[in-house]
Amino acid sequence: DYKVFFDGRVFDCLDRGFDKNEPVDVVIRPEDVDVVPLDSWMLRGHVTKVTFKGVQYEIIVDVNGFMWMIQTTDYVGVDSDIGIYIEPDAIHIMKKSEFSGTIGDYSSFSDEMDEISNPDVELDEHGNVIDRLDSDGEPSEDEPDATEGGNDD
Repeated sequence: DYKVFFDGRVFDCLDRGFDKNEPVDVVIRPEDVDVVPLDSWMLRGHVTKVTFKGVQYEIIVDVNGFMWMIQTTDYVGVDSDIGIYIEPDAIHIMKKSEFSGTIGDYSSFSDEMDEISNPDVELDEHGNVIDRLDSDGEPSEDEPDATEGGNDD
């Protein structure tokens, strides 16, 4: 209770009611992540993409191979190393979902989500598009079947 382990360390949080070492989902909203100087960080990351969204910047940060999406009013440049700070009340713990790990990283905020949530596509077990479907739910005649084409060797 009141602690969670991810990215190789223990973080304080406000959630309770979980067994020690119980698998959980850790949920942190992109706007609840603070960009801080490197001398006062909880996590350290490398900025891979920055997009100005009108009021804030959406930055994609690689933290030990896990891609975070952060929304901030502070500009940071691509290829910058940044510190990340998360208040304990911004770390939300949830019971492990059967869908955990099926979408991945920040996908619910990325272009990939358009295809993941599109009922007109057929996905493989990893969430990759393997075929587009017509209005009857049948493979589209406009595009080749995923099993067709490719190298004739």
